[in-house]
Amino acid sequence: MATILVIDDDPHIRELVSTLLSGEGFAVCEAKNGREALAKLGEAKIDLCVLDLMMPDMDGYEFCRHARRYYEDLPILMLTAKGGLSDKVKGFELGVDDYITKPFEGMELVLRVKALLKRYHIAAAQTVQIGLLTLDKNSYSVTASGVQADIPMKEFELLFKLGGAPGRTFTRDQLIEGVWGFDFEGNERTLDVHIGRLRDRFPPENYGFKITTVRGLGYRLEVKQ
Repeated sequence: MATILVIDDDPHIRELVSTLLSGEGFAVCEAKNGREALAKLGEAKIDLCVLDLMMPDMDGYEFCRHARRYYEDLPILMLTAKGGLSDKVKGFELGVDDYITKPFEGMELVLRVKALLKRYHIAAAQTVQIGLLTLDKNSYSVTASGVQADIPMKEFELLFKLGGAPGRTFTRDQLIEGVWGFDFEGNERTLDVHIGRLRDRFPPENYGFKITTVRGLGYRLEVKQ
């Protein structure tokens, strides 16, 4: 049973979200600000955070900044009344995985929580299935229809990162730092070239997935249902 940490300064929102998630079988704990939430992360195993943006003492942005230093694999769903593109960009850059705007439908919140938990479970594996393609990080090989092949290392790492969290939007900086490292001295064109090569190598109609450009943010991988 997964444990969800609900972080919001509004007790009514905390109660609503907690009730929705508890009704789906999740264990739930609460925090009224980012500072209290960081303390709870150190006290118990938290599988996912539902995080408000605007809070006193420590807001959602600052919480993400601190949490990502120590909990890289912690899924974070931002729940906020601010839905502008600049707010989304800032959230994604700080490590938010998904974004839902108040007011929200209860079932949508539940479905997004379940989807995030599933994505992180996939990302933790050494083998990832993306449509009709299987990526094996142990051998850095790709397999489709029983035929194994090798692709350039950086293309593999980029595809593995995107495919490990299907549906998640990665900013350009996140992809560059995750694949090429913090000390990368090239430019964003390198990322675009590799994305183009992956698109050419794995056309959606043959492999069951596509890499979508998210204007103003970055890229995400989508699998055909």
